[in-house]
Amino acid sequence: MVPKMMLATLTAVLAAAPALAQDTSTAARPASTMDQLREKIRADKKLIVAEAMGLTQSEATAFWPVYDAYQQELASLAARTVKVIEDYAASYQAMTPETARRLLDASLAIEQDRVRLMQSYVPRFRGVLPEAKVARYYQIENKIRAAVNYELAAAIPLVK
Repeated sequence: MVPKMMLATLTAVLAAAPALAQDTSTAARPASTMDQLREKIRADKKLIVAEAMGLTQSEATAFWPVYDAYQQELASLAARTVKVIEDYAASYQAMTPETARRLLDASLAIEQDRVRLMQSYVPRFRGVLPEAKVARYYQIENKIRAAVNYELAAAIPLVK
């Protein structure tokens, strides 16, 4: 289960997302504040993973560089997701069939890319960890993603 500290941080980010999505100008969201928040979430997530993985020193030495590379690639998917959410918020009141199609297609493409990314990193994680710890790591990622998706689902209204 995702620790309460991480869930609270994610909830705070997601609670701010509708306000950010309504005004996407750079003046509406100072880069330093958003960067600090992103860095806090990354640090919290890394702490959760570290606690849940129970890595030996040699495993940790090999694991963290692969983890960091994976997280960088996940961040690009997260940025794409934020863009879809912002586009949805901007289009919510006057949703056209074309916009609905474009947003759905973009969301599905992100999910396909997420699965491809997960699959592409399995051999890398298997190269540095025992199989059970690779499975555990993917479970942790899935639980964190489920918590974020739950919060997003609660915060984002259905298409009219």
